[in-house]
Formats: sequence, C-alpha cells, structure tokens
Amino acid sequence: MTLAYDSIEESVVTAILAGRLRPGTRLGEAKLAEIYGVSRTRVREAMMRLEARGIVHVSARRGWFIVEPSATEARAAFQARRLIEAGMLRALDHVPADAIAHLYAHVQEERRALDAGQVGSRTCLLGDFHIHLAHAFGNPFLTDILRDLTARTTLVSMLYQSDQHAAESSDDHDRIVALLAAGDFAGAATLMDEHIRRVEDGLDLAVARDPLAGLREILSPGAPAVSTAFPNAAISNAGGEET
Repeated sequence: MTLAYDSIEESVVTAILAGRLRPGTRLGEAKLAEIYGVSRTRVREAMMRLEARGIVHVSARRGWFIVEPSATEARAAFQARRLIEAGMLRALDHVPADAIAHLYAHVQEERRALDAGQVGSRTCLLGDFHIHLAHAFGNPFLTDILRDLTARTTLVSMLYQSDQHAAESSDDHDRIVALLAAGDFAGAATLMDEHIRRVEDGLDLAVARDPLAGLREILSPGAPAVSTAFPNAAISNAGGEET
C-alpha cells in the first residue's frame, strides 16, 4: 500500500513521543521508501522537513539520525515550553466542559499506564497531555509547535531523566486540569510553569553521555546472543553506509 509521504513525518514524531525511537537511531532512506511505497527522493524530502523541525539530522555519507539533544539544547527546549504553555494558559478565559472531561479521562489513562508499569504507553501519554491541552485551546499552530517541542523534550528525557518523576508529572497534570475546571487559569499557568521546571530539574544535564554505550552493552560479557543475519529494517541504532 502506498502512503502519503507526509505520514513518514507523522510516524517518526509519533514513535518518538511513544518512546519507540530513541536519540541517535538511524533512519534508512531505502527501507523507508520500501515501507511507504514512495521514492527515496520523497523520503529525503520528508527527512529534510523533519530536520527543519529539529527532529532529525543528517550525517555526511552515513544518513539520517534522530537528534541527540545537548544539555544546552535541552535547556532551550524546556524554556520554550514554559513560555508557550504557561502563556497559553494565562490567555484562556474559558475551557469547554467536554474538553475538561477529555483531559480528565487522559489523566486516568496515564494513571493506568503507571500502575501497570507500561513504560512506552506512559511516556506517550505524559507527552500527549500537553498536546491535548494545546488542542483544547483551539489553535492548530500552537498544537503543531507543542507537538514538535514535546518530541524534542521526550528525546531529552530519554537521555537525561530517570523514571521516578513520571508519577509526579501525572499528579501535576491532574492538578492543572482541576484548576482549569475551576476557572483558575492564572493558577493553572503558574502550576504549568512549575511543572515543566520540575521536569527540567529532574534531568541530570551534567552527565557525560558515553557515545559507545550501545556497543559496550552489545559486546559486554553475558550479553544475549544475537543472530548473525542482519534484518531488513528501516531503523537501526548503528551507523554505517546504507546498503
């Protein structure tokens, strides 16, 4: 089945938000072209658009990779989210009852994923809360901006954050919705600013990431045996030329 090449962009961003694509993952043009039933030129166009959105980068003779945000880029991404999300909430004067009900239902989904220990679902839901909130605001441009920023900060969290703050984030989401339901938009904005600051403060941005960590894990004694046959995958965590 041939899919519109715009769906390549959407699937990449969605996979990041769900925690399925990690920083540094390589995206092969030929395999993506095969999967989506489009030319490599179309895949390259999609990758260039994702590069402009800050989601991927290209390495000469090696291909396209999911970005690995630096500590400086991490701080900039969280600062942008604080300014946009807190400002968005301060500008509210009304939230429809059905939007409040939808946000409450979303928080309950977060809780169920947390209780079940579903890390992938939890990651996706915690990020999606902010996108749903922007959607409730009714501005599609803000929704698109926050989707990309949330994807960037999800990548940051994969690199620098432990799992222990997930429950705290969900608690904050519940309190933000309660304030919106009560019409306390200024209070919700203040809590959103504090919430994003807490997430940022939970990051260990001073940690020196080991660029060989993945290879060390594979080659370490006791690592599980792997097949010597290379699968025909579009996604790889290894570098090298595309065949």
